[in-house]
Amino acid sequence: MRFKERYLAGEIPFEEIDIYIEAWGNSDEPCTLREYLGLNVQEEDVWISDSDEALMELLDKQKRR
Repeated sequence: MRFKERYLAGEIPFEEIDIYIEAWGNSDEPCTLREYLGLNVQEEDVWISDSDEALMELLDKQKRR
């Protein structure tokens, strides 16, 4: 499972995104970091242009659905 799926399922805290980033950096995965984390383009844009907190807030809104 990707970071986003596990986070939305409540299996991991948001801070584990750093572990996923490091794992991607050390892997031979042909996908982008966005794909590796399971984020969509809008989520990636918020994360890059705003902050980790902004991404967490965006994902948390999806948890409540």
